[in-house]
Amino acid sequence: MKIGIVNPYSWDVPGGVGFHIRDLALKFRSRGHDVRVLTPSSSRDLPDWISSAGQSVSVPFNGSVANISVSPAALRRTRRWLADNAFDVVHVHEPVVPSVSMAAAMLSSAPLVGTFHAALGRSVSRAIASAPMRLYMERIGVRIAVSEEARRTLIEHHGGDAVIIPNGVETASFRRASTDPRWMATDSRPVIVFLGRLDEPRKGLSVFAGAIEGVLDKMPGARFLIAGRGDAPEIRRQVARFGDSVSFLGGISDEEKASLLAGASVYVAPQTGGESFGIVLVEAMAAGTAVVASDIPAFRAVLEDGRAGVLFETGSSAALVDQLLGLLADKARLEDLSKAGQRASLQYDWEVVADKVFEVYRLAIDMGSPAASGTRRTRDLIRGRQEHQEREQ
Repeated sequence: MKIGIVNPYSWDVPGGVGFHIRDLALKFRSRGHDVRVLTPSSSRDLPDWISSAGQSVSVPFNGSVANISVSPAALRRTRRWLADNAFDVVHVHEPVVPSVSMAAAMLSSAPLVGTFHAALGRSVSRAIASAPMRLYMERIGVRIAVSEEARRTLIEHHGGDAVIIPNGVETASFRRASTDPRWMATDSRPVIVFLGRLDEPRKGLSVFAGAIEGVLDKMPGARFLIAGRGDAPEIRRQVARFGDSVSFLGGISDEEKASLLAGASVYVAPQTGGESFGIVLVEAMAAGTAVVASDIPAFRAVLEDGRAGVLFETGSSAALVDQLLGLLADKARLEDLSKAGQRASLQYDWEVVADKVFEVYRLAIDMGSPAASGTRRTRDLIRGRQEHQEREQ
């Protein structure tokens, strides 16, 4: 199958959507499919299967910064990319973001699949939900949401429906990750990890930092490792008094991330909102690391209402302290959570996720061009195909 995948965000600025697209494309290429990716990028070193739509611009979006491409040149490059490739299906990610995904969805004559990643706040959603937008959305006959939160955003603000297919993780790479002696937990020195951008308030670094003193009071040997890009000078000053109990690792590679998680006692996800999924939670679970996460809907879903990890009151450093102290003092519970997390992570393995996405591609092709498919609902189509398969069995 010849598959076109469109990324609305800059390839040069690593992010969850870009990583998802990269891994999805590589998985399908490993299965023998011809996969091409279109993305904003200024790099001259892209693989031959990735095409640049040109430079991006930074705009505030959903509590973060989105690097998107909206220029006339990007539109021309999108049109040429579609014309030069006879795609069997075009898969656009975040099609409501005004970037090349939207352009590709408007211009493509090939069957369309759209994936919705974000759980948007109401003010953002209202700004992009309009009558013209709803007409545009009808072109995307088959829609995927990465979580129930992303599906809720789609239904409430754009109409239609979506099948839920979560983000994928190469779980084997985390299960088999080697530990790094620099970051390895011991009985006397448990390791508690934060991973995320340091300068995005919604990532919850301030909540994590606010729990350090309370844990060290009871467990003076504990170590807090903070990994991620960005700067947080105020928090650095706040935790400097804890000396080598707190370390800032900066940005780390995928291999280093796997080693960091594999050697940790606990991974903490203290995000305060704006998350539609929890990819790092799944990575930590696959590595066999216990997860403690804020009680937001996306994380509650990944942790199966607390069966595969521990939830704490969102935004409360005190609640985080209580959960960390209780968990670190109970080795049997740590072990149970490690096993439960690894079991739960398997449903997010790329082999499983890619099979589900490929089935959606087949559905889109069955529906035909955007003009022919726009009024049919995703769930109705999937239900009908399942009933047909059951009759054939």
